[in-house]
Amino acid sequence: MKKLKVVFSTGAGVSAESGVKTFRDADGLWENYPVMQVASAEGFAADPALVHEFYNARRRQLLEVVPNEAHRLIAELEEDSRFDVKVITQNIDDLHERAGSKDVLHLHGELMKIRSVKDEDYVEELSADDFETTPERRGRNGHPMRPHIVFFNEAVPNITPAMQLAAEADVFVVIGTSLAVYPAAGLMSCVAKGTPIYYIDPNPASTGGVANVTVIREKASVGMKKLVDILHSKLG
Repeated sequence: MKKLKVVFSTGAGVSAESGVKTFRDADGLWENYPVMQVASAEGFAADPALVHEFYNARRRQLLEVVPNEAHRLIAELEEDSRFDVKVITQNIDDLHERAGSKDVLHLHGELMKIRSVKDEDYVEELSADDFETTPERRGRNGHPMRPHIVFFNEAVPNITPAMQLAAEADVFVVIGTSLAVYPAAGLMSCVAKGTPIYYIDPNPASTGGVANVTVIREKASVGMKKLVDILHSKLG
């Protein structure tokens, strides 16, 4: 029997129940610094030490939280032989992976990784015992390193494979995103005509007239439980 290909597109709302906070929770400020100063290519060029410390602080917080029920339910669907599950996430945390998801495409980078400032394809993974970085950090190849993050005003290299996944979906699911951050917000428009789309969010944004969208007005964990029932009913 052909597996049902379920593609998830997740945003900050799927990690909110784990206690993951972002600069947006502080009106776009971090320790009184505007976000563009700590999360943009221009900010990194002007003050790399400040940017490194911003991401050190985010890693410290990430190591204190755990995956929630929404992450776990997505991972459990992946274990079900009737489904082919793919995850596209705007989140830079590793909570999907820690919950057990094995096929995760990060659009905006990964917090627990660093990469060479000279070669964006050279990436190293950080550990819980060694996650703090500074401008003096060097990779194993001797290069100076930076957070493996897509800064504001940088291209999103994984958007093309994400668009392809959306186009191949039998079911497309959007969870916890404002649909305001592009290019990720445009993935709905890549879904094939007639493909069902489910949008889980307690305060859903307008879907801009995209067809076949069913809104589940719930937080991520509750909405995922409802979605699992819907998917199981589709397969009888």
